[in-house]
Amino acid sequence: MLRVGLTGGLGCGKSTVAAMLRELGAQAIEADELGRELMEPGQSVYAAIAGRFGAEVVGADGRLNRARLAELAFGQGRLDELNAIVHPAVIAAQQQWMDRLFARDPAAVAVVESALIFEVVRDARLRGEDDGILAAWHRRFDRIVVVTAPETVKIARYVARVQSRGNGAVLPAREALEAEARRRIARQVRDEEKAAQADYVIDNAGDKDTLRRQVEALWPRLTAESNKFRL
Repeated sequence: MLRVGLTGGLGCGKSTVAAMLRELGAQAIEADELGRELMEPGQSVYAAIAGRFGAEVVGADGRLNRARLAELAFGQGRLDELNAIVHPAVIAAQQQWMDRLFARDPAAVAVVESALIFEVVRDARLRGEDDGILAAWHRRFDRIVVVTAPETVKIARYVARVQSRGNGAVLPAREALEAEARRRIARQVRDEEKAAQADYVIDNAGDKDTLRRQVEALWPRLTAESNKFRL
């Protein structure tokens, strides 16, 4: 078994790397998707967010108004409040997923795609939590893979992604989207710091073929290492 944390900043291409690893045989899960599931009505995370942030983050359909929640979190300095609710639950869900996977396949390579592995550790330590599961990524993962890209590339990818998902809605001007990307990147640990602590670094400054070659070179190393770690 091998527990792999796949991380990197906004717009670095983590999801593309995860998809490539999945094609090669990895089992992969996205932390953001787990978070979205836990935010659905009836879930404890949903109740905790509604209780903390109030009725203004609950839409007419009873689901969370994610746009308003993001505005409060990123625009009004309440991201730490939101993360304190979401992160422990998401990490617990990741662990449950890995436990089920390794029970079926002890030699599996389990990849958790998460933008905030290092940020969770940083924030936990800033709160004085030195011994909990949030304060040390190595208690959750055997290996860390960091995907990097220049900031200009990250911003351009973020803008393109938001615009592609507009579905006809009126979107902010490009300058506003770029400013939002910079604001989010500023809250993340720098690529250089992540790379210094990573086991493997993938440079995604180039084209998709270059990225794929790096992922294909990494995969045999991960599968070989899966035999070194046991339940």
